[in-house]
Amino acid sequence: MTTIADYIIEGDERRFSFEVLPPLKGTGTEGLFSTIDKLVPFNPAFINITTHHSEYIYRELPDGQFERLRLRRRPGTIAIAAAIQQKYNIPVEPHVICSGRTIEEIEYELLDLQFLGIRNLMLLRGDKAKEDSRFVPTPGGHAHTTDLIRQVVRFNEGFFADGTPIKNPEAKFDFGVACYPEKHEEAPNLEMDMHYLKEKQDLGAQYAVTQLFFDNEKYFAFVKKAREMGITIPIIPGIKPFAKLTQLTVVPKTFHCDIPEALAKEIVKCKTDDEARQLGIEWTTAQCQELYAHGVKNIHFYTVSAVDSVVEIVKRLKTPPTSPV
Repeated sequence: MTTIADYIIEGDERRFSFEVLPPLKGTGTEGLFSTIDKLVPFNPAFINITTHHSEYIYRELPDGQFERLRLRRRPGTIAIAAAIQQKYNIPVEPHVICSGRTIEEIEYELLDLQFLGIRNLMLLRGDKAKEDSRFVPTPGGHAHTTDLIRQVVRFNEGFFADGTPIKNPEAKFDFGVACYPEKHEEAPNLEMDMHYLKEKQDLGAQYAVTQLFFDNEKYFAFVKKAREMGITIPIIPGIKPFAKLTQLTVVPKTFHCDIPEALAKEIVKCKTDDEARQLGIEWTTAQCQELYAHGVKNIHFYTVSAVDSVVEIVKRLKTPPTSPV
């Protein structure tokens, strides 16, 4: 079976990949498959599927007291990954995260993924719970992505987390990790953040996908510094088109990335979301073309709230420029 690492490391063709969310609990797969249907004609290299930990909600009881309940709003990452792989015959890459999972629960996820023939993983710590001020590991779980990587590597070597041998080891997992050109929000500085990326590489990560960014210079500087530090794995740029006026303030706060001054000046001129979306398409198309010009072969798109923009951008990137008459 061709792995994502094969596409990224060995392929010479320019390819793209994209990330999708599992459906909200109870909504079915129609909307998700509609998103994928729009992008499949452009031959994506793989589809990345996010996962989410549970969170607490509070329900008022008849006596006026509140009951705290755990709720997962987007269950089914593994099942959705299997459904996508079967329906579209495209490599899938589900997220496997530390957040909200015990080591034993992660182990069962790995077993389920093996049974389903899914061999590509994105290993992440995951976000902190909304009710917590900082990331708190689940009791019996991992605190860091590096701990999760060690568990997967041990599993690949034929051992469960408690050291018990796996009687019939199957095909090994390939995996990628995340990286942050403008540093992770919790990192004290970019250099220390990149030290952890180097550690992830040394433990076995085969590639990294960046957090979204709008300024290519920050990506180029990040890759240059990574190479100087001995980080040799492919670093795939993660791109999300600007699509709504409200994103001018929401995106920097949510994703901890800057919107370049040149883009921000154009955004404030927009009067409608449609104008903002068109601006986002133009900016992102130019951004991707510049990445290609600098030798980037693979671009990863975050499609949430921007799938139609991504379709238009990929269409433009796949269409050769018209020769002057």
